[in-house]
Amino acid sequence: MAEIEITLHSAFSEIPAQEWDALACPEAANGRPADPFTTHRFLAALESSGSIGGRSGWQARPMMVRKNGKSIAAMPMFVKSHSQGEYIFDHGWAQAFERAGGDYYPKLQVAVPFTPATGRRFLVLDGHETEGTAALISGATQVAKQHGLSSLHITFCTQDEATRGEELGLMHRITQQYHWHNNGYADFDEFLADLSSRKRKAIRKERQTANGAGLAIKCLTGDEIQPAHWQAFWQFYQDTGARKWGTPYLTRAAFDAFHDSMRDDILLVLAYDQDTPIAGALNFIGRKTLYGRYWGCTADYPCLHFELCYYRAIDWAIAHGLERVEAGAQGDHKLARGYLPVPVHSLHWVANDGFARAVAEFLTAERNAVTEDIEVLTSYGPFRHVQSEHP
Repeated sequence: MAEIEITLHSAFSEIPAQEWDALACPEAANGRPADPFTTHRFLAALESSGSIGGRSGWQARPMMVRKNGKSIAAMPMFVKSHSQGEYIFDHGWAQAFERAGGDYYPKLQVAVPFTPATGRRFLVLDGHETEGTAALISGATQVAKQHGLSSLHITFCTQDEATRGEELGLMHRITQQYHWHNNGYADFDEFLADLSSRKRKAIRKERQTANGAGLAIKCLTGDEIQPAHWQAFWQFYQDTGARKWGTPYLTRAAFDAFHDSMRDDILLVLAYDQDTPIAGALNFIGRKTLYGRYWGCTADYPCLHFELCYYRAIDWAIAHGLERVEAGAQGDHKLARGYLPVPVHSLHWVANDGFARAVAEFLTAERNAVTEDIEVLTSYGPFRHVQSEHP
């Protein structure tokens, strides 16, 4: 009989990179990984830089599943002492549970820290989907039960994973964010031709405003990115982090780690006033997707945020044949700029039966509301003919 072994680790560094990546990104043997964020080098960069671990509230507990000694599944799992840096918000759940006398924290989180990007969370070897997924879910829920943790949350999983998880007893949540889809455009003008006249004119005006400010805008990747560029971007990131989160999630060392191991997976867009960089947008590059992650500036220029974060990302995606741009969490203003609402999936398990029933009722109502919102927002999108289907 096959022997299934589930092991819990206290750091990603305990797992050989080759073993992890064979599950997380086997396609990278023939090119770029589909998802740069579940690669061992990304998670290890967060770990080695001190962005997770320590007092961050993200304690790594990656899980491995082996069958007869062969690795067939893995999961990036963490023990969390707060709900920061997740982007699938459960603060209301935490408050309700604690008002009722429970302890919501610590909890288990299966996610990529600080990264609101959809990707596989059940890193299962091809041909082992059923047993690998079941072992991961069983293992995670058992860990939560044995350690008295309130709940398990698997966020930004794929739709297929959400379906499989729901079949195995987890609660399925649907939220939404905005993505740009490439319909085979030859260039930015061809994309604009798909928009209504009013929206097309508005975008052209924004781009003219941003590009008419006398700034030089550079798109850098790979060895074009130099250490000095990261020092400039660190200043931008600190400014944005201080305003949005109070304390930036990533340490300065994280950007050095990204430079060392991931600069070929990064697109850095910088705006210069003379020789001085004054704004920047950081993107990660997947096989089919450009992921917008961070933006910041030290000087305000009209429409520069839209140009660096949204329009240059679209330009680059078209030029490199990518299928879509994911521009991160939230932001209804993205709709007018060609980014349409799409569903985002997560899975949840709650230990307390009464609270689990309340969460399930909430998720049903929320799912109906989000589905309706997506339909309404899409109908108000900028396109001449509403796109009802997305790749």
